[in-house]
Amino acid sequence: MSQFVVGLTGGIGSGKSAAADCFASHGITIVDTDAIAHELTAANGAAMPALLEEFGAEAATADGSLDRSRMRRLVFADPAARARLEAILHPMIRELSNRRCREAGSPYVILAVPLLVESGTYRERCHRIVAVDCPESLQISRVMARNGIGESEVRAILATQASRAQRLAAADDVLANDGDLADLNGQVAALHRKYLRLLSQIARATC
Repeated sequence: MSQFVVGLTGGIGSGKSAAADCFASHGITIVDTDAIAHELTAANGAAMPALLEEFGAEAATADGSLDRSRMRRLVFADPAARARLEAILHPMIRELSNRRCREAGSPYVILAVPLLVESGTYRERCHRIVAVDCPESLQISRVMARNGIGESEVRAILATQASRAQRLAAADDVLANDGDLADLNGQVAALHRKYLRLLSQIARATC
């Protein structure tokens, strides 16, 4: 993959999507693995035949897309089911995200991966890693408000993800997202300028 790839990550409710939107406003291509997963598991999505074969017809909703609520409950309760789901989805997500990174026309590409720190494969593909960070209490309140789920369910999700400390330790750059959108926009604009300078230095060094 010849494109310069910046990995964007953060725990649930940290504001990864908002940060990605800020980068997109600067003309940067966003390759979002969550969006790719939704694309693959939509009605007639490329992953649905294998998922239905593995988990049965009850894995789909009436419109033929993956029943995400049912699958979420299943994989949290059964690690073996999670492994079966990931064995189908992850290779397809990696292949499609690789291709879209290669095809990106912007100076660099943002590869948004929620579990980037947990996944050695994605980390190896990134030239830099940006972590979107905020206090855990803020993550919990955001997810409860957004998804309409209880605190215990949010904490169960957080328990499956890297800790805040682990994510910060892996990051080259950090976006603090405990303020308003204007503040986040300003931080992203500064990082965007930094990456353009870095790319310019790399180009000069390879001339």
